[in-house]
Amino acid sequence: MGDLTVARFGYGAMRLTGPGVMGPPADHEGALAVLREAVRLGITHIDTADAYGPHVTNRLIHEALHPYPDALHIVTKVGAVRDEQGGWPTAREPDDLRRAVHGNLENLGVERLDLVNLRLGDAEGPQPGSLATAYETLVELQRQGLIRHLGLSNATAGQIAEAQTIAPFVCVQNLYNLAVRHDDDLVDRLAEQGIAYVPFFPLGGFSPLQSAALSAVADRLGTRPMSVALAWLLQRSPNILLIPGTSSVAHLRENITGAGITLSERDVAELDTIGR
Repeated sequence: MGDLTVARFGYGAMRLTGPGVMGPPADHEGALAVLREAVRLGITHIDTADAYGPHVTNRLIHEALHPYPDALHIVTKVGAVRDEQGGWPTAREPDDLRRAVHGNLENLGVERLDLVNLRLGDAEGPQPGSLATAYETLVELQRQGLIRHLGLSNATAGQIAEAQTIAPFVCVQNLYNLAVRHDDDLVDRLAEQGIAYVPFFPLGGFSPLQSAALSAVADRLGTRPMSVALAWLLQRSPNILLIPGTSSVAHLRENITGAGITLSERDVAELDTIGR
């Protein structure tokens, strides 16, 4: 991601919270253990947001890992908050964004955030509309030295193009996986520009029961369907970075096995039928 060097296999911290991404985890020490094991296994990219919990994941990251290793980069996002009903209302006015950036700084215990993604759209997905005012607010915070790099999340192609006329960004974080392929062209365009593409919920949208092709490839390789799904993403394009989440050390290790699987042309051809 720009000059931010990270391993392609990262970790998404959202699932460290309680049910519905609200409140503390049932196993506090277990959550800390997952974060420490992620770093021990060589993960250098942790994805979070102060809205998770809210504040829960950032405080867990601080407790588990601060002072942070030099190689570790923590990526957060702003643009939405949590309400008492567990919703995700948008919060993209300039004061909202400034408050969110300072909240992330405080809860993570840092003076500058490595990367801040501007979350666009809503809980239903990307929505059209100008991002100029919100993005310019983050650009100003970047100029003040509070943010190192910028990114976009849940963005339309038009919003991505608009942002490029305002200031550089290093990644786009959108919904994408074997079954949800609407960003295929965008992935390729960003790869040509050296911009990272980070699929969120990379395991969502299908299950082994729904996909005979995924199960068949996994059986042939002697591994789990989820590991195959992650391997497909890594082979799909060199600019794709993964951030699968889990609250279990065992599942974290299983997910990482996906990074070591090489899919054959036959495997890829079979898997490509899922999203077509």
